[in-house]
Amino acid sequence: MPTLAIAPIDDADVADVVALWQACGLTRPWNDPAADIALARKESNATVLIGRDEDAIAATVLVGHDGHRGWVYYLAVDPVRRHRGYGGVMMAAAEDWLRRRGIEKLQLLVRADNSQVRGFYQALGYSEPERVIFAKWLDGRAPTP
Repeated sequence: MPTLAIAPIDDADVADVVALWQACGLTRPWNDPAADIALARKESNATVLIGRDEDAIAATVLVGHDGHRGWVYYLAVDPVRRHRGYGGVMMAAAEDWLRRRGIEKLQLLVRADNSQVRGFYQALGYSEPERVIFAKWLDGRAPTP
């Protein structure tokens, strides 16, 4: 398995991480990535992990838990560094982060039409349970796709 130097995000990394997420197509107009980072860093139940290849940010993952289940968001690998196993390394780091906190189950969301990413997670041993997800914006906004 390839190695990355993995550590929590620092203040100086935020702009580069947001740029990486945008380059990977992970951001949406209704989610402010910098606000998502700030929220993840606010409490001890979430963090953003950065994987560095030498001095460059090669990959990231936002991991957190609700006390019962772990969740992963923003798994990103720099497009020029893909196909080196970094996505798997970051998922292993997220899983370890959750295990150290006593969380036994990890869940994540993938858009239904993203077959390449679905295959990635299936190769890591993740399954697609039959569930329906309901969502509501608490500020009154209309539903988003």
